[in-house]
Amino acid sequence: MCERNHPMKCFLATLLVAICGLFLHPATAAEDPAALLRAADRWRVSDDSLQVETRVQVLGRDGAVEKERLYTVFVQSGHRSLVLMRSPAEAGQRVLMLGDDFWLLMPGSQRPLRITPLQKLLGDASTGDIATLSWAEDYAGTLVGEESCEGQPCWHLQLRATRAGVSYQRIELWLGKARREPLRAELYVQSDKLAKQARFVLDRPEAPTTVAEMVLRDELGTHKETRVRYLSRTPKRVPEAWMNPMFLARNPPLE
Repeated sequence: MCERNHPMKCFLATLLVAICGLFLHPATAAEDPAALLRAADRWRVSDDSLQVETRVQVLGRDGAVEKERLYTVFVQSGHRSLVLMRSPAEAGQRVLMLGDDFWLLMPGSQRPLRITPLQKLLGDASTGDIATLSWAEDYAGTLVGEESCEGQPCWHLQLRATRAGVSYQRIELWLGKARREPLRAELYVQSDKLAKQARFVLDRPEAPTTVAEMVLRDELGTHKETRVRYLSRTPKRVPEAWMNPMFLARNPPLE
């Protein structure tokens, strides 16, 4: 306790405690987890409503491409997405996400099938991996601290799901400290088992502007690598009817 007869000593002691607090807890004093997540999202989502042309490849242990599929993904505001399968093997199939609900629509069937966000599309890429791109809207983040990863200083955040319709209940995420770009992530399912490792590849190493590819490595079974490549992103708002599973079931594949 400061003595009444020494107000200057009291002031200096209080100032010293405050300064030490800044050095002991620099991350929490300077960085807001929600703001970090919004900044990280901008590397993957450039608009509220987007058309994202996506290529998914499964690689064998020798690094050769075993399978490849093409998808057109319409990411819309309000937790809504529509995935159109473009490859011949899946022609006419569509996946619709409305909030926490996912439907698979098969050609020739007028009955939408309820699925989960963990439903596999190809390799280790699930419907949730393709249809959802926002961490800030789906997770609450906690800043663990500053670490070194990928040869550079970064922020380590722990993300907890805030709604049911996400693929992973917990994500450990590392962002570059200077640009807030996503570098890598550990993806945990409901049982808190590590399901996948994710690595994010930027478009231009010297002057990056966006995440060009997400590389997934399975940690539960095959340990193979799946690459999700974002070929293009274009602002696109689709007709509201496209967000209705019964409309999609009654109509041919959309263009």
